[in-house]
Amino acid sequence: MTGYTEHHGTYLATRIMLEGRSEDAFAKSLSTARVETKPHQVDAALFGLHSPLLKGIILADEVGLGKTIEASLIIAQRWAERRRHILLIVPASLRKQWQQELREKFSLPSVILEARTYREAIKAGHPRPFDQQAAVILTSYEFAARRADDLRLIAWDLVVFDEAHRLRNVYKPTGSVRAKALRDAIKDRFKILLTATPLQNTLMELYGLVSVIDDKFFGDEKTFNTMYEGRRADALTLTSLRRRMAPIYKRHLRRDVQEAGHVAFTRRIATTFDFEPSDRETELYNNVSQYLQRPDSIAFGLKPNQLVIIQARKILGSSVAAIAGFLQTILDRLRRNQVADLSTVADADDTDEVAEELDEDEADDGDSDDHAIDPKKLAAEIAEVETYLRLAREIGSNAKGEKLLARLPEVLDEVEKRGGQRKIVIFTESVRTQTYLASVLSENGYAGQIVLMNGSNNDPESQAIYKAWQEKHKGTDAISGSRSADMKAAVVDAFRGDDRTILIATESGAEGINLQFCSLLLNFDLPWNPQRVEQRIGRCHRYGQKIDVTVVNMLNRRNRAEQRVYQLLDQKFRLFSGVFGASDEVLGAIESGIDFERKVVEAVQRGRTDVEIEAEFKRLEEELEAQITSDMREARQKLFDFLDRDVVARLRQRGSEIEVTLNAFEQRLLTVARAELSEAQFHTTTGPRFDFDGRTWTTEWPLADERGWQFFRLAEDTLAEKIVAAARSRKLLPTALSFDYAAYRQAGWPRLGKVERLTGRSGWLTISVLTVTPADAALGQRDRLVVAGFCDGLYDDAAEHLDQETVDDLFLLPGARSDLPDPCPTERLAPLEQTARSAVNADVDAENRRWLDEETEKLDAYADDIEVAADTQIKQMETEIRAAKKALRGNTAITLEDKVKEQRRIKALEAQADELKLTTFQRRKAVRAEMDDRLDAIAHALKAVPTITPLITLRWSVAA
Repeated sequence: MTGYTEHHGTYLATRIMLEGRSEDAFAKSLSTARVETKPHQVDAALFGLHSPLLKGIILADEVGLGKTIEASLIIAQRWAERRRHILLIVPASLRKQWQQELREKFSLPSVILEARTYREAIKAGHPRPFDQQAAVILTSYEFAARRADDLRLIAWDLVVFDEAHRLRNVYKPTGSVRAKALRDAIKDRFKILLTATPLQNTLMELYGLVSVIDDKFFGDEKTFNTMYEGRRADALTLTSLRRRMAPIYKRHLRRDVQEAGHVAFTRRIATTFDFEPSDRETELYNNVSQYLQRPDSIAFGLKPNQLVIIQARKILGSSVAAIAGFLQTILDRLRRNQVADLSTVADADDTDEVAEELDEDEADDGDSDDHAIDPKKLAAEIAEVETYLRLAREIGSNAKGEKLLARLPEVLDEVEKRGGQRKIVIFTESVRTQTYLASVLSENGYAGQIVLMNGSNNDPESQAIYKAWQEKHKGTDAISGSRSADMKAAVVDAFRGDDRTILIATESGAEGINLQFCSLLLNFDLPWNPQRVEQRIGRCHRYGQKIDVTVVNMLNRRNRAEQRVYQLLDQKFRLFSGVFGASDEVLGAIESGIDFERKVVEAVQRGRTDVEIEAEFKRLEEELEAQITSDMREARQKLFDFLDRDVVARLRQRGSEIEVTLNAFEQRLLTVARAELSEAQFHTTTGPRFDFDGRTWTTEWPLADERGWQFFRLAEDTLAEKIVAAARSRKLLPTALSFDYAAYRQAGWPRLGKVERLTGRSGWLTISVLTVTPADAALGQRDRLVVAGFCDGLYDDAAEHLDQETVDDLFLLPGARSDLPDPCPTERLAPLEQTARSAVNADVDAENRRWLDEETEKLDAYADDIEVAADTQIKQMETEIRAAKKALRGNTAITLEDKVKEQRRIKALEAQADELKLTTFQRRKAVRAEMDDRLDAIAHALKAVPTITPLITLRWSVAA
């Protein structure tokens, strides 16, 4: 009976698992993604994978184009290649988001290493916590720098820096100690730097970023400054620099991607809900604010912990309920003779993330030393706090909450009119405020329509949602096994449903979630960290969002500090309106959002009256203006944002190539399933769905997730991975195989021209795998198929020799096996095999030469830099000497003594010039020798003895 045989399974499984740097090899990683990858993202990923000799790349797409996906595609490819020492260094506030993205979109395991998890790993018997290959390592800039010695010991296969502009001042003698430590720790590893703002104030920042990747890409700092920085307005110079950067720098612009038709951008629409607290609410705020400012308080004044003060300020601006809980905690500690510590501000559930972003000393848990406390002073402070707490509990209503209740229906109506769903996500920084909001909304018409998301989700409603979600997805790969991740998935799934209108989320709880089906968000509390505000908005304003997103901010008209913070975020950072990336350039100007937040807190702590607050914020605004105002805008546009009409055409072509490559990969993978799973019941003869083992499987990931089916993809420990591994490990004896083209066409598959001409003919075929493993295994293995075959009766017609494309098509046809009628004609196949092998070897050699030529060009440019800088310096000295001699000749009034002194100075300059010429020659010679040595080392690393592994020998025929 015609069907798909084990030979089909073995050939196609081998075909889709070939290692290398081709688009076919990349397809297996691309096919596992639970995300609609865009052509520019694949373009960027292939850019980073094109040569094993690269030391790294900078991916600098404008905000909103998905640099995270681009880097994740490269991570997925390294993971598929079993090169799994992978490190991600990201801002602390983005660690969970990255973890969620890797797990949900690429099924990649990851572990966050921070002080606590690091200590736990040590206690569990793992002396080197960073040295593991079972998961991608995620860590913050701060913790990675503190553990730089640990990082240095590990042969990382890939290191990714997100928000890499934090490293751009590494070249400065006074530059970040943290950045220098990280640069030195991963000096020789392959790196991806992700940043939409690679330079802000000077071209030297670009030099700094490139030096993190490769310190031999440009000449030294002085050389770069001479060649580029001093002439940065020169169009020819910038064109030269752009061309020089091309091998390691990739940037896509929104306008190009949009013109290519791959991404449609929605806008942000900003609005505010102004409210005026009652006199008693204002009194409570002012009293507690002054208490936090007092340098002589027992709870905060003795040795104020900056982290505690930052988090306390968040709680103070949240709600009366949050303030009351905060005061009760302070009171409890004072009654135990204890000062405020991190437990005092546990209500702000992003405390761990903020602590990680602060320096280690600043995040310390306060003064643990015992101090004698004056009993009278303690009693007075307890009485004072009791007064504040009593006032908080007596306040019956909260103006902020009442304003939300009054205005909520109208914004929900407005979103619904624009075609959005009647849903809103409300963000708060306080768990107590979250509880208050859930209660007051439930009491005012929204009961049963609310879901919560926070760091624990221990409330009964969340537990019930989680249990129902687990039952619904039981037995599917939607369940990750991580309670926190699955809880978030369950809550988001519930919020997506028709009966839920409101999601109330805290900072920590909302990390990493995607809410593109919701187009309305409200900041009940507005963070003072602009990057956190951007992350909040990004939960809704992202890929997949169909309509404009409304961003609502609650604004206290009786609080000057909050008004000024809002003005900065709105007018300077431009966070609340416009399209993706409206805040891109400005956000990139500040290295850390927590630094800005800290400055805001300092301004609020110093300002006691509206006049003082205004003065403090004026100073902060001027400082910010200096950061974000740059005279490099024109240079940036000429370097990176210039009009290139070829880009759109390339992206359109890339889109077509991706579709062809993925369709071919999917057809081969499904054909493996047809060959290997005899009990599988395919829904249609050509479709991507089948039933097996009591479940439905499909390569259509969105449909699989929507309907609770299994996503059939080549991820680890999946059905696809298991059957492909089994098929590849099979040893096959020579056999006869008759392919049935008519059955293939009757099933509805498209025509195959090369196979059609073989109808009614037969011949012999051998297939082997040629494997090239370079002397330096880190450069990666490459596999090639070696195909040798012919048609019966034709000895001289080269056109009738079977090539790989024809063989690929043959194995898509069903067929039937039979015993061999005749022995294999090895004497005829042997020369064909040798010719095919030679062609494959020539292809591998050509690839090696291309990579080596790229490195040669780069190293030659580096050596030229050194020479140009030295020649420039010599010319400057010679010009100075000639000018001095001319001035001396023309000065008839000079005294003899002064003339002798000037002649001696000129002679000294000439001696210096001669010495510089000598040392320049010696350095030039040393640099050229160093380059020759490096090229020899690269050539040696690429050397390999190819190995051949026989795969299949067939007597083939195509039925008439």
